[in-house]
Amino acid sequence: MDTNGNGKKGLPRLRDIIRRQQQDSDCYFQGGGADFPDLEFTYDDTDNHVNEIAELYSYTEQPELQLNVKAFEDQMEIYDFPPSWQKLPSENRKSVVMKLLDQLEVSSKPLRMRSARCLLYIAQGCWAEMQSDAEQQQWARNNSILLYQLGVFGAFTDLLNIEFENSTAAHVAMRKIAISLADSQDLRVILSVLYTITEVMRHEKSLGSTEFEGDVDAFCNEIAYSASDDLLIIKLLSMVTRFCSGSAPHFPMKKVLLLLWKLILVSLGGMNTLRDLKLDKRREFGLPYYNEDTMEIAKTMRSSSPPASASDLLEAQNQKRNTRPFRRSLMKQSSLDDHDTLGMELDSSMGGENGEDMNELSEFDERRPANETNDQMYTYNHETYRPISPPSPNALVLPKGLPWKPKVRQKDIDLFLDTARLKFLGYSLPGDRTTLFGLPEPIHEGVKTLNDHIYTSLAELQVQKEEEIARNPISTSEGEIEMTATEILYQAMLPNLPQYMIALLKILLAAAPTSKTKTDSINIMADVLPEEMPMTVLQSMKLGIDVNRHKEIIVKAVSAILLLLLKHFKLNHVYQFEFMSQHLVFANCIPLVLKFFNQNIMAYVGEKNAIPILDFPSCVIGDQPELTSESLEIGDSAAFSWRNMFSCINLLRILNKLTKWKHSRIMMLVVFKSAPILKRTLKVRHAMTQLYVLKLLKMQTKYLGRQWRKSNMKTISAIYQKVRHRLNDDWAYGNDLDARPWDFQAEECALRASVDRFNNRRYTQINDSDFEPVDNCLNSVLGTNHDLSESFKKHYELWLEQEVFGVPIEWDNLLEGDKYK
Repeated sequence: MDTNGNGKKGLPRLRDIIRRQQQDSDCYFQGGGADFPDLEFTYDDTDNHVNEIAELYSYTEQPELQLNVKAFEDQMEIYDFPPSWQKLPSENRKSVVMKLLDQLEVSSKPLRMRSARCLLYIAQGCWAEMQSDAEQQQWARNNSILLYQLGVFGAFTDLLNIEFENSTAAHVAMRKIAISLADSQDLRVILSVLYTITEVMRHEKSLGSTEFEGDVDAFCNEIAYSASDDLLIIKLLSMVTRFCSGSAPHFPMKKVLLLLWKLILVSLGGMNTLRDLKLDKRREFGLPYYNEDTMEIAKTMRSSSPPASASDLLEAQNQKRNTRPFRRSLMKQSSLDDHDTLGMELDSSMGGENGEDMNELSEFDERRPANETNDQMYTYNHETYRPISPPSPNALVLPKGLPWKPKVRQKDIDLFLDTARLKFLGYSLPGDRTTLFGLPEPIHEGVKTLNDHIYTSLAELQVQKEEEIARNPISTSEGEIEMTATEILYQAMLPNLPQYMIALLKILLAAAPTSKTKTDSINIMADVLPEEMPMTVLQSMKLGIDVNRHKEIIVKAVSAILLLLLKHFKLNHVYQFEFMSQHLVFANCIPLVLKFFNQNIMAYVGEKNAIPILDFPSCVIGDQPELTSESLEIGDSAAFSWRNMFSCINLLRILNKLTKWKHSRIMMLVVFKSAPILKRTLKVRHAMTQLYVLKLLKMQTKYLGRQWRKSNMKTISAIYQKVRHRLNDDWAYGNDLDARPWDFQAEECALRASVDRFNNRRYTQINDSDFEPVDNCLNSVLGTNHDLSESFKKHYELWLEQEVFGVPIEWDNLLEGDKYK
């Protein structure tokens, strides 16, 4: 028997590999405290270009790549050209592409798809002639640009529309018990060509290359500024909704979502574009720009050691008892009279969810200076181990060394003044922000400090403008709406935006690793499962890796799509962002994201669902090694999964955007018990990931109760160090809650009313132009110049006879009706 997975000798070998991978993962991602390694992950708009192209193809699609070569060779023989793209002169290459485009328009579908496969092979860089991956990538770049210049992208968009309307394929797929790779073959070819050209253009744009700058700009404009009915992004979103409704189960969702993500990224822009747009808009409104980009500052941060679990603390405490005398931890003196008290508190905390990390600061007792007293409670900087006083709700000056400049809103200053006047003078002055007469000198200093740190956001100005228009609709004008790429996309998405959000979240739920397979759930595996199931252990293992990889790529694409849309809509107009946000919340996005993180997040980040030798183009260039248990690990040296880290940060950012300043949604985080889930996510030793987790914990800290804060002082300390401070925010104390629970629903309803008023005022005429009221005024109708058709002029007398003279007039009815006017 051989050992390639087809016999009994291969099975133990595979088990050894799986066991060793699990042990490596356990060693790497489990353990306590400082044993976690820092993850050298750089967050960006996308992974590198090579990986983004490779993720387009499933491992089960590999045999179809040879069909592309065969179709190309057959066509070249028909055209009487040698079957080598490299040897063709430039003019002959253009001639071949034009002939293939002509063939795309024939009525015979097999001929059309053979031409499509030839063009896909050209876009792939004609890999059968290449000697290395680098050579293939260069030819793929040049060929994709050539195909766009000759109109291939537009032709394949038309092909996609034809397949979208292909009801026969949809009905056949709906009647099948099990849908496989074969059902989406034509669509996958079309989407692959569109994606390859789009990804090449995106890569050229990100590099800032000048060689094809004109083509890149033309492509971006074509994608972004088409008419609403012709936007490819809207067509792809419609494919997503049809798939989720069950009317088109054969649509290859992974390719659809990847193309949708890249089109949004190319047309609207990524992080750099968003930063530049924000700067331009703030300058336009005369607002100062804080040179504090979250992404850039987060890259300079160091990760913190994660909070230890109760069992880790108990073990560490027992070791300390055996090796050295007990030293008091950083808790109240009265609770630390003897170590037995500490042990009892720790034992009692292990059974409760909120007491999971009781007394976790005791592990920092060793680092404390010998002359330190226990007169007050301190938190410690985890990097330098120097004491830092905890933030006071009335403290206006923060210690140096924090990464962010503190901010304060105007409404916070107004609240501060009202409270001070009521306290010291017994009355308030609504709307007065300058009078400080009669107030103590510290209040004057406090107001000055608050004014020095005031930050006015674009969203606040936009909300104020909308409120002014609502109060004075006649005298206040918004002005002409700038038709940016984001504005055009929002107008196109508006009629069906709720359905789009529901569909995307359904797919995200189906792809989440914590979701269980249900018979009535949507099948996102249609474009990865082969017609014949694997027969050997090795084939089964390969398919299992492919399925998990497929899900991870879908999560990556959906999370990126949602984040990009939220970011761009918020920058364009805050109520566009709020409209999308509300529908995400209504579709249970918040519990869905929490469900995603309610897993062994360290294992998810460390997943290695990839077989490098099967990635495109490695799987088709050069001599291919036999797929064995040993070759599965060739080239797999990454310590973590880039796409899973990317997805986690995206989902955390989405959750932050949905809940920031929304007390009703923050309460949802509390109700769904997000605190222990988010604390476990802090085990990921990556500064940016921890920053967004700490932001989510900070906003709900005041609602979690004093006991939780007492038990999680290490987390409180990390929040204090890493998250931006609002000067008079008492997040660490929760003495005065902003709103009562019964006010939360009213807050959400008021927001929805404002968003609906905005959409109705701005877009009702655009969306309901067919239902405008008819003008029945005799004077205005007769005074309007109408162009009469030649046919009407020719048969005018006939029309008079039939419609005027030939119709009897009921004068009595007219006179009776006149009485009621």
